[in-house]
Amino acid sequence: MGLTLNLLNAASTEAFVSLLEGVYEHSPWIAAAAAERRPFASLAHLKYGLATVVREAPRAQQVALLRAHPELAGKAMVTGTLTAESTDEQSRAGLTHCTIEEYKQLQQLNREYNARFGWPFILAVRGPRGDGLTREQIIAAFARRLNGHPEVELAECLRQVHRIAEIRLNDKFGVSPALGNQLLDWADELAVHSDPGFKEHGQLATLYLTEAHCACAAQIQAWMRDCGFDEVRIDAVGNVVGLYRGSHADAKTLLTGSHYDTVRNAGKYDGRLGIFIPMLAVRELARAGRRLAHGIELVAFAEEECQRYKGDFLGSSALVGQFEPGWLDQLDSAGVSMRAAMRAAGLPAEMVAIERETRDPARYLGFVEIHIEQGPVLNSADLPLGLVTSINGSVRYTGEVRGLASHAGTTPMGARRDAAAAVAELILFVEQRAAAVPDVVGTVGMLEVPAGSINVIPGRCRFSLDLRATTGAARDALEQDVLAELASICQRRGVSHTLQPMLKAGAAPSDPIWQQRWEAAVQALGLPLLRMPSGAGHDAMKLHERMPQAMLFVRGQNLGISHNPLEAVNNDDAELALRAFQLLIEDL
Repeated sequence: MGLTLNLLNAASTEAFVSLLEGVYEHSPWIAAAAAERRPFASLAHLKYGLATVVREAPRAQQVALLRAHPELAGKAMVTGTLTAESTDEQSRAGLTHCTIEEYKQLQQLNREYNARFGWPFILAVRGPRGDGLTREQIIAAFARRLNGHPEVELAECLRQVHRIAEIRLNDKFGVSPALGNQLLDWADELAVHSDPGFKEHGQLATLYLTEAHCACAAQIQAWMRDCGFDEVRIDAVGNVVGLYRGSHADAKTLLTGSHYDTVRNAGKYDGRLGIFIPMLAVRELARAGRRLAHGIELVAFAEEECQRYKGDFLGSSALVGQFEPGWLDQLDSAGVSMRAAMRAAGLPAEMVAIERETRDPARYLGFVEIHIEQGPVLNSADLPLGLVTSINGSVRYTGEVRGLASHAGTTPMGARRDAAAAVAELILFVEQRAAAVPDVVGTVGMLEVPAGSINVIPGRCRFSLDLRATTGAARDALEQDVLAELASICQRRGVSHTLQPMLKAGAAPSDPIWQQRWEAAVQALGLPLLRMPSGAGHDAMKLHERMPQAMLFVRGQNLGISHNPLEAVNNDDAELALRAFQLLIEDL
């Protein structure tokens, strides 16, 4: 019989520590401190409580925890002195069967890592599914993280320690997140469809209406049918739409979903996780023969990333009646119009058909979206789920400063009209101004000196501006200050500038009632609430214009990185997000 929360909550401190022996390597102080935080309402709550003890511990104690872990394929493994838990983990990852070359490589990495950081390299070698990483994956992670900043690497090692503890707790409790594994399976299977130029290199890119994109649509459509949706179709812009009817013919519908297109060289979960979770929830309802009092309409949006064409949120714009006719005549980099791409994909490519996709808000309860966080906040808080309070409004520009290109050796410093120096000054102002206000961010993501030379003062400098905030007022104030500073810098330095507006999107605050529903679902899982803004844009921004909306964030692994092949979630977090969605739809 596995360990239970009732047993842990009722145990003496000594017994509590004994029952959790081995969860944290040679560190019983963690369980002893966590015992004072009882009772724990759920396994997820217990995991959070243990992680909180470590997060609040002095740095010296955190480092001691890391040093309590053995090296991967190190001396303890060779001599057979690993703990039973570490022996099992390294064996599952195949580290007990390294080739001579792999063993030598790991030993060298161990030496270099210890010399740089002062503690052993920590990696949850059982991975996001708990069944073991490959030796190649382990060595690649080792080599990548060897170059990290010590403070960043300390935090990442502690997160890896918590993941190791999470898997060990699952074993003790006899828990296997099978539904979380299903979500990861779907992500892996959909990621086999990738555009040419990326697929050959093992990379993921699925741009709007490419052959790979259409294959994804067909696969999602087939899965929806298998899961028990009553109606499944591909609409006039390529969205995959599934409807699971409510128990009454006149029942209103909950709208949910996210996008399945990707950026170039993408991760597997951005957007797609928000399709798979509702799909799996409907599968579980259909298998149980259950109907809810409301319907569920899942939309896998065909385009959100703005990678092939310049129109924003093509998939969700169609649902709110904002698909612009001029978009059909836009050309991609190969000169293919959107209209032609639609027709090649079997879509009508006519505004009459697209306009028929506009949803009547009166038929819907609202829109909810689940999305990987795409940032480090949940990682830093040791929490799997977060509540989105608002999606940031944003404004974007491309610009150019023009000065005078002249000889780097003969032009006195006081006589220079350096275009790049002017932009550098602007970059620092953007950083300082944004940092001065909570939940405001500013970025110069592109910087170019055309035809630059090492011995020439830059006469031109191209740049971009991306300014975001949780409210329109905060965004507009940031924009006003940045543009005023740019004008002041240019006047003072004797240079000129031009700006081209690229985007202006309003903030989308979460509907209070729907946010409270998400909060109730997360609390029912025994987790504390973390409310946070979304710095990234989402399809929910468009639906916000027609109906109430609210979002749930899921923790990402690898420092929360996204738009990157390292983007990842683990099966435990994915299953918790599914449980939260199930609680939300059950409680409506």
